[in-house]
Amino acid sequence: MERLEIEKIFQSLSKFKFDLITVNTQGEEIQRKHQQASYFTENLGNEVTLDLVYIPGSSFMMGSSEQEGLEEEKPQHEVTVQPFFMGKYQVTQIQWRAIASLPKVNRDLQQNPSRFKGDDLPVEQVSWYDGLEFCQRLSRETGKEYRLPSEAEWEYACRAGTSTPFHFGKTITAKLANYRASETYANEPVGKYRRQTTPVGSFLPNAFGLYDMHGNVWEWCADAWHDNYKNAPTDGSAWIADGDNNRSPRRGGAWNASPIYCRSASRYNHFETRDLSYFNFGFRLVCSIGKTR
Repeated sequence: MERLEIEKIFQSLSKFKFDLITVNTQGEEIQRKHQQASYFTENLGNEVTLDLVYIPGSSFMMGSSEQEGLEEEKPQHEVTVQPFFMGKYQVTQIQWRAIASLPKVNRDLQQNPSRFKGDDLPVEQVSWYDGLEFCQRLSRETGKEYRLPSEAEWEYACRAGTSTPFHFGKTITAKLANYRASETYANEPVGKYRRQTTPVGSFLPNAFGLYDMHGNVWEWCADAWHDNYKNAPTDGSAWIADGDNNRSPRRGGAWNASPIYCRSASRYNHFETRDLSYFNFGFRLVCSIGKTR
C-alpha cells in the first residue's frame, strides 16, 4: 500500500490512552509507561459497536527459539507483516448477537451459544466456521473486508514489539490475565484460578492497545494446521497450502489453560477440527486496510 494512503487512513482515526507495564520473572512490575493507540469504531446497530485498533506493519521473529517453547513453534523465522486493523477486544456476546441476527451467508448461527453468559464476556462455544460466517456477514453489511487473522498477524499483534514469552514480560500473573493461575510459569506466586471467562478489557493491554491477548478464550486463526514452521510463508499471510484444512490453529490460551499455552508463540490444536465448538473457543477480528468487498 502507498505510504500516502496509510497516512490518510491514520489521520482519520481516533485515539485512546492506556498504561503499559512490564514485569520480571517474579511477576513484579518493573516498568510502567503511558501509551496511546489509534482506532476506528464500527457501528453494529442498536448502540452496539466494535473497536478496531491500527496495527502498524513491520518485521518480527515468529515462533520460539531452540531454548524455549514447543516443537510446533519452530523453527523461529522472520516475517514481514503489512498494516491492518485488529479487534481491540475478543468478540463479545452482545457483538455476536448483533451479527448473528443478520441474514446468513452460508450457515446459521446460534444467538446465544456461550456457556458463560454476559454481554461483555467473550463469545465462546463457536467453531472456526462460525467465526468465518460472522466475518462474512459483517463484511457484507459494512463493505469492508473482515476476516480471521493469520497466525503471523496474530503473533505479531500479540507481541507488539516484544520478544519475551508474554507481551508484558518474562511471566504471567492473575493480575495480568485470566488463565489457570493455580499453575506457575516462572517465579511468580500462585494466583486465583477464576474458572470462567472475564469481561473483555479487565486487564491492561499490550503496546498496540490490544486486550486479553493472553488468556480468557482461545482465538481461531485463518490458517490450515501445520505441525511446524518449515517452509512457512514470510509475508504474514495465512498459511493454507500443504496443511490440514480440517483443522486450524488457535492462539492466546484461555481461562482454563496452563500458562505455557498462553505465551505469545504458543499455537494449539490437538486434533480438534474446525467444526468443533467448546466453552473456551472464541475469536478476534481483523479488518484489512484498503480492501473492500
